Amino acid sequence: MSQDRRFAGIAAAIGVVALVHAAFTWPIDATLAFFGGGALIAFVAEAVVIELGWLEHHIGPKVIGVPLYVLFGWTGTIYVAFRVALLATDGWTAVVAAGVLATTYDALTDHRGVADGHWTYTDDLPGPRHRGVPWWNLVGWFVISCLTAALAAVSL
Repeated sequence: MSQDRRFAGIAAAIGVVALVHAAFTWPIDATLAFFGGGALIAFVAEAVVIELGWLEHHIGPKVIGVPLYVLFGWTGTIYVAFRVALLATDGWTAVVAAGVLATTYDALTDHRGVADGHWTYTDDLPGPRHRGVPWWNLVGWFVISCLTAALAAVSL
């Protein structure tokens, strides 16, 4: 199995395990809101930055340039962050804490995806980069993570 396929498979598996866990521990409306709404939010965000020419993914299968494994990876990561946040707090504080946790995870790992050739940031926007990852990616992770967590928070 190629490194790319293994990477995509692990990301998808994390999302599936998270979905199964949520299905057994959350009300169905919170689970559907989080995973359905979260995947939609992630898809739109990825499609926008791809259309703007700021990001290019190198692993398929893709829909409008967005690899399908990304939808599982985003929601799985945010789910873990939100569940950890819920151990310490609740409500909107947990939503923001989940955003911080998921964004921190991305800041610590995203550069590996670039180094391993899974995706390339192709923007020429000014501003700081952390290990080749542009500032707007971290802002995006925070916003998308908070929005996704909020979808479940209103149902819990």
